[in-house]
Amino acid sequence: MNTVERIVAKRVHDPGAIAEAAAVRVRAKSPFNDKGRTMIIAADHPARGANAVGGDPLAMADRGELLERLCLALERPGVTGVLATPDVIDDLLLLGVLDGKTVIGSMNRTGLAGSSFEIDDRFACYDAETLARMRFDGGKMLTRICLTDPATPAVLENTAKAVNDLADRNLLAMVEPFLSGWTGGRITNDLSPEAVIRSITIASGLGRSSAYTWLKLPVVADMPRVLAASTLPVVLLGGEVQDPDAAFTAWQEALELPTVQGLVVGRSLLYPHDGDVAKAVDTAVGLL
Repeated sequence: MNTVERIVAKRVHDPGAIAEAAAVRVRAKSPFNDKGRTMIIAADHPARGANAVGGDPLAMADRGELLERLCLALERPGVTGVLATPDVIDDLLLLGVLDGKTVIGSMNRTGLAGSSFEIDDRFACYDAETLARMRFDGGKMLTRICLTDPATPAVLENTAKAVNDLADRNLLAMVEPFLSGWTGGRITNDLSPEAVIRSITIASGLGRSSAYTWLKLPVVADMPRVLAASTLPVVLLGGEVQDPDAAFTAWQEALELPTVQGLVVGRSLLYPHDGDVAKAVDTAVGLL
């Protein structure tokens, strides 16, 4: 049987196999590799309806292909973990590829890409209780802050609740903040240094403890000034990369800053321009 057939057979005939696989999985000793850096592969995009890569609007919608790319990325030296929604992580558990890896569960995916309610990003995936029960390492929450959208206070409140629930269980809370706005009927993120600084200062204060909070941030201009806004640990996100060489250079420069712990990158490594996943991942790991 191929990969998809194996997963479907388990899901149909032995759904309890997912919980069993989680229970016996060898946990990561730390989120870092032997260089003291974290290198996490992100694959939570499809659950928000964001399946596009480059000119292909459904690139990430072929689950079999996505899993093959993920498995290839996870086996590369220096890769420390994965960030995904329950459906993807359950598939990876059934494939037995998560031993020794940090597992971060994506928690809020209801702000569907291109929707009129995109800023209202409610929590409908993992919760802290499940992440702890499954013996995972933390949860990630996208936190878009739109100063003209009345849904924003609820977004901040829900993020704070998730931070609290994760901290109560000594689990990492990975907050991904953006200062966002409506442009032409769509949400766009302001990636100016000033906007990213403002998003950092807002996100850093959410919850009753920051002990387990990390920030997941874009690489923008003037990163030394941007990251001076907080002492919280930072992982750099990739986004969709148009110029790989420029992106790798920007990541490398930002990785030298004291709060930066590593990378959390998805599409640009799983779907590189030349199609060589192993090469893209190895190049990113080499920056660490």
